[in-house]
Amino acid sequence: MSLTVPSTVLAWASEGRRVALATLVDARPSSSRPVGSKMAVDDLGRVCGSISGGCVEGAVVTAAEEVLASGAPRLERYGVSDEQAWEGGLACGGVIEVWIEPFQPQGLTAEFFTSVMADQRAVLVTALGGPRAGAKRLIFANGESRGTLHNMELDQASLELGRGALWSDISKSVAVCLPQDAAASGPDRQTVFVDVSAPRSRLIIVGAVDLTVHLTTAARLAEWRPIVVDPRVRFAPPERFPDAEQVIHAWPQEAFDQLAPLDPVTAVAVLTHDPKIDDIALAVALRSEVGYIGAMGSRRAQDQRRERLLAAGFGPSDLKRVHGPIGLDLGARGPGETAISIMSEIVAHKHGRSGGRLVHATGRIHPHRPARA
Repeated sequence: MSLTVPSTVLAWASEGRRVALATLVDARPSSSRPVGSKMAVDDLGRVCGSISGGCVEGAVVTAAEEVLASGAPRLERYGVSDEQAWEGGLACGGVIEVWIEPFQPQGLTAEFFTSVMADQRAVLVTALGGPRAGAKRLIFANGESRGTLHNMELDQASLELGRGALWSDISKSVAVCLPQDAAASGPDRQTVFVDVSAPRSRLIIVGAVDLTVHLTTAARLAEWRPIVVDPRVRFAPPERFPDAEQVIHAWPQEAFDQLAPLDPVTAVAVLTHDPKIDDIALAVALRSEVGYIGAMGSRRAQDQRRERLLAAGFGPSDLKRVHGPIGLDLGARGPGETAISIMSEIVAHKHGRSGGRLVHATGRIHPHRPARA
């Protein structure tokens, strides 16, 4: 999530301004802005953020001003024509849904935004429409949760949805089917919006080599947080890696302890070609929940490394987690192209893609993921 809207809304609220917050909660077939994008309007008429790139912004501002006046949240649906979509920078027309609500300075949205600003992982589940409209549940990565959706089954479903979404980095609307009321003619359905605060993923690069300079730059461009680890101080002066968020002069075990926990959205790239360093880094990574592990080296070097890891007690399923040789088959030459190859594989792995050419792919480029619970 971009920090612009949360920081601005918190600042406006601290000034005593009343604020309406609009959130893109669904887009079919797709949108130039990801689901979860936000726009805010305050009682002075100031606007921050974007929902659609331009084609329905005016209508959203008008609706937000009405929400400010009434104090009642509401769900708006906008049909976007092909002509409007083109003017707004969208690939095609479709339908977008926008949830607009008054911002409560002491509410769970404010607490959620505070977590966003602190670069913490959290999920805010909001009931959209019906008698529970606007009710919220906030779930943190440490297992804590706050708030209620005023229904025991819905609270349990929201907790499961929130915990499942914590590491997905995907915000989405979900239709939850609740047990049928004996007095009702059919099952009770409640749509909730699962809003994910996902800090930028970390790329831990073990080895201060020439390629590392380019890989830290590629990671920054992809909006990842590159961290360089190498015990050899002489090879790893911080000024050599201006795009690195941090340079740690320590052996992998010590460095990884400093960076704990190694969570499912962290990637590790091992580049030194020195078994004394590489094998330790791989062993620590394999014992963690880290989402991606890649290792530089020829196929012969990979075979030798696998033998050493097997001898160290790791099994075949562990070795399958290691992407080696690291990177996609781009025919890369030189450290710059190799860095792109490596970063491309890491991004593809994060999103569950193979990294093939889009011209040969089937289905949507940006798939709409309807979900039901």
